[in-house]
Amino acid sequence: MRSTRILARAVAVVALLVPVGAGTTGAARAADAAPAVKVAIATDIDTFNPFLAILASSTGILRFQYENLVQYGTNNEPVPGLADTWKTSEDGKTWTFHIRDGMKWSDNQPLTADDVAWTFNAVKTNPPLQKANGGLVENVQSVTAKDPSTLEMTLSAPQASNPGFELPIVPKHVWEKQDAATYANDTDTVGSGPYVVTSYQKGVSVQLAANPNFWRGEAKASGLTYAYYKNTDAAVQALKNGEVDIVSGLTPAQFQSLQNQPGIQANTGAGRRYTSLAINPGAVDAQGKPLGDGNAALQDVALREAIFLAVDKQTLLSRVLQGLGKPGLTEIPTVYPNFYGYAPGYSARAFDIAAANAKLDSAGYAKGADGNRTDKSGKPLTLRLMGRNSDPTHAQMAEFIKGWLGQLGIPITVSMVTPNQVNDDSTLGKYDLYFTGWGIGPDPDFQLSINQCSSRPNADGSGATSESNWCDPAFDQLYTAQHTELDQTKRADLVKQAFTMIDKAAVNDVIWYADSLEAWRSDKFTGFVKQPENGGVVMGQNGYWGLYGATPVSADTATAATASSSGLPAWAVGLIIAAVILVIGAIVLVSMRRRATAADRE
Repeated sequence: MRSTRILARAVAVVALLVPVGAGTTGAARAADAAPAVKVAIATDIDTFNPFLAILASSTGILRFQYENLVQYGTNNEPVPGLADTWKTSEDGKTWTFHIRDGMKWSDNQPLTADDVAWTFNAVKTNPPLQKANGGLVENVQSVTAKDPSTLEMTLSAPQASNPGFELPIVPKHVWEKQDAATYANDTDTVGSGPYVVTSYQKGVSVQLAANPNFWRGEAKASGLTYAYYKNTDAAVQALKNGEVDIVSGLTPAQFQSLQNQPGIQANTGAGRRYTSLAINPGAVDAQGKPLGDGNAALQDVALREAIFLAVDKQTLLSRVLQGLGKPGLTEIPTVYPNFYGYAPGYSARAFDIAAANAKLDSAGYAKGADGNRTDKSGKPLTLRLMGRNSDPTHAQMAEFIKGWLGQLGIPITVSMVTPNQVNDDSTLGKYDLYFTGWGIGPDPDFQLSINQCSSRPNADGSGATSESNWCDPAFDQLYTAQHTELDQTKRADLVKQAFTMIDKAAVNDVIWYADSLEAWRSDKFTGFVKQPENGGVVMGQNGYWGLYGATPVSADTATAATASSSGLPAWAVGLIIAAVILVIGAIVLVSMRRRATAADRE
């Protein structure tokens, strides 16, 4: 009788898993007996409030918790998220999204179009909630839930990008009871994605549990445990010792040390991030008042250009990254070829110390007897360079740049601080030079939006986020033009023009697009899904695929042939096979379920 019940349960699981998009209220519970994936983290968390989160460490975790209306697929293509279908009106201004039937939040409350409308309207009408994603709603005129399954969004003007991308949708029944601008959202949270945050101990760990109501199917791991390490060296050692299951953000030396290690799979893939040297061009706040303490001399574009002429990107790439990346051009990395590169007729600055010195001479920055320059008022020209103490490449790059700028007669003071301090000080304009970088999504609209004049923050750092504390009305016009251009070829040209304008302004010099270096315990977990599937990465994705697909080795008997012949993604095949295993090992699994506890889930 018992085995009959188990067989029936397993058959029901298979029925739910094929097709993959079916509802999962009764999804397979194999994850209950599975371990959590332990992820090493060596960077700060700014907040788990999705309206305010800026740091990649925070937004990367939140991608597992909140589904978007429209998701980026394993090859960065548009795929269904909360909405299974969408359509636009002939004039391109009205978008109608159908919310998948039977959706539930992780606390079993219904997920409806009303949640989506509440989220969009909260960002649109509440300036403090615009810090992370304000640019996503600038063109949104109204958002209305016509019924529980139908969302209607009216735009002020047609736009090229799908307005359902990127904005994390939160549960209205939770957030309407909170002060959304101050809500920590870091314990016993409610979400719609594959995992939800259950607890957070600053500097210690972040715990996420698998969401049994996730519409694609419950994850095969019981959850995710992010464990803090002082630096990536400590994290690598933890991976070797089996204390963690996956580490990302490796240095080239660390990556090479993990290659060919028993039980460890090292992976290098095309990254979606750029790393750059940013210059404070004279930050001002949303009211146009001076912000921060940047050196006023840097408001001169000639000085900024001379500094960038003295940065040898190729040397940094070969000496610091050991060639594991590509030299930077604009802020769009090579993984997005449609928007990559400069506008026609513009070429990259060539490293040239002599030309940089000549430019400074002609611009009136005189050298004294000690070989150091003064600004135009005769004051010694010294600058500060800030970087993250969690990223060893920043300290390495700083030494090179300090030497090169020394050849220009510009002394540099280097300061390596926490990621949170970099975030706070750069927002408030408290820097001269600093290393920065952003993870870029498949659509460039958001990255361009944070360079608009309207993206300047308030005096206290709240409100909108500016990428480089720079704005130019001519850039705003280009942004609007690309935002509304529906012809993708014409739009790509406008996008390149806009990013080229940032480069010409000499406020953000993209140094490289680093390959993403990561490694995991292949003897403990398999099934990690890369994005893009060919030559991509597991961590730092435009979505949740990488760790959602993680499968404990003991529960994974899938073969490459099964995955390729099914026509389904590897994670979907793994779910089906997990159901078959329930049948084969029914009695054992029942026993394991009975023993499953919170400690098993870690």
